[in-house]
Amino acid sequence: MNTHLPPPDSHFLAAAIGWLELGNLPEAFAELDHLSATVRSHPDVLEVRWLLYAEAKDWAAGFRVAEELVQTDAGRSTGWLHRAYAARRMPGGGLPAARDYLLPAATIFPKEAMIPFNLACYACQMHQLDEARKWLRQALRVGKKETIKSMALSDEDLKPLRDEIRRL
Repeated sequence: MNTHLPPPDSHFLAAAIGWLELGNLPEAFAELDHLSATVRSHPDVLEVRWLLYAEAKDWAAGFRVAEELVQTDAGRSTGWLHRAYAARRMPGGGLPAARDYLLPAATIFPKEAMIPFNLACYACQMHQLDEARKWLRQALRVGKKETIKSMALSDEDLKPLRDEIRRL
């Protein structure tokens, strides 16, 4: 992440990332608490905050942060992906919610392979195999085929299509 926050905020964000990498979530959150109010909604800060909530498996909080990220920087595909990921796992969420949150991003980011890849995962888990195949083909078209194929073969969400994926 290449952030352009001014010091000392850039230092607090870097420290939070360091604590996250070390697996110390309380210290990482504490570093973010030191940020000035003017940068707390900066997209790079929101990305790190989402990563912390994801690591803590606090999906409702992660969803709120990802929603803020989409509102703050709708041109950043990770916000859309994070929001769908959290929506799938948060209380009251699920696969249909995740799909509905991510679906508009497929049009907004037509060259971002992870969006159709995740939509394929959701469709597969909802037993919509033809839809899953369609999204997986799109991910393979826009991404690096061998990378996407390798990811697909190891992703449990796509297990029902594993034999087909091997033949791609």
